[in-house]
Amino acid sequence: MTSAVHRDWLSRQSDLPLIYTLAEAGEQQAVMACATGLDLAEIAPFVRSLRAVFAGQILLIVDRQPTLLAWLSTHGVEAVVAADRLMHWKPQQPAVSRFAVFAQLLQERREIRQAILADPRQVVFQTDPFRRATEDLEFFTGAGGATPGLGEQRAMVAMLGDSLAQDLGRRSRIADLIAGPAEAVVRFCRSLLLLCAQPRAGFGSGLDRAASHVVAHLGLAGGEIRRNFQRAAIASCGMRIADGRILNPDDSSSPIVVGYRRCPDLAMHVDRHWGLPPNPSTGAGLRRAMRTIQTSFLGGASL
Repeated sequence: MTSAVHRDWLSRQSDLPLIYTLAEAGEQQAVMACATGLDLAEIAPFVRSLRAVFAGQILLIVDRQPTLLAWLSTHGVEAVVAADRLMHWKPQQPAVSRFAVFAQLLQERREIRQAILADPRQVVFQTDPFRRATEDLEFFTGAGGATPGLGEQRAMVAMLGDSLAQDLGRRSRIADLIAGPAEAVVRFCRSLLLLCAQPRAGFGSGLDRAASHVVAHLGLAGGEIRRNFQRAAIASCGMRIADGRILNPDDSSSPIVVGYRRCPDLAMHVDRHWGLPPNPSTGAGLRRAMRTIQTSFLGGASL
């Protein structure tokens, strides 16, 4: 048995109590996410739904918040503290630099064979997320032919020029969920980081999503783009709740649900089952409600 631990960016072990232990069978699989800037209430549905169905490694990049670190430790989550002074990637955006952290962790953890990179604000789990794992690097798109947003389009023009960017802009938007063998996920991270390496004035949160879109559709890291409602379901209005589960339009269910905040009914279901009680002193309930409104009516944004 291996204990879950809390480490900082330099892999120094903390003095927090280690309560949760992981089964050896799950140590070859890891779910990784970046939660910098998020509070406990925003992270809880991701962690609690995942730990209910998965006994393997969960690695979360977080801020140094003692309460959050202690709570993660009780749920068997390895917290990697990404202090600003140790985030050397340029541009210094957690949305981009998280991929440098993911790649470094996977290269250090040779025991990890399969990995998932996910957005903790928008993803919940219904069954073991590795149940339908393949030997391919996997990207995921939603139904309805949604294409990249304006910010992502502008970022692609800066990366690739008008002609190629316009062509890619007509292709299905890639969800903020990547899965596959560890070496393939590292290859994806490196490809994305190379695309984001040159400073581009005026680009903010869309840069990482644009680069992910380019890597997937141009096959820069290999892999396959999966249809919706298989291993992962990208939330849509045709989905519903039945018997405590989120069902796809064909009444099947997917192990991973992405973008549930865009659908108020799904968001309420997730918060009721996996969220924490609202805390008036922190305004966490209000922030969750505002995120639901943003993603429902304004299109929202991943990391």
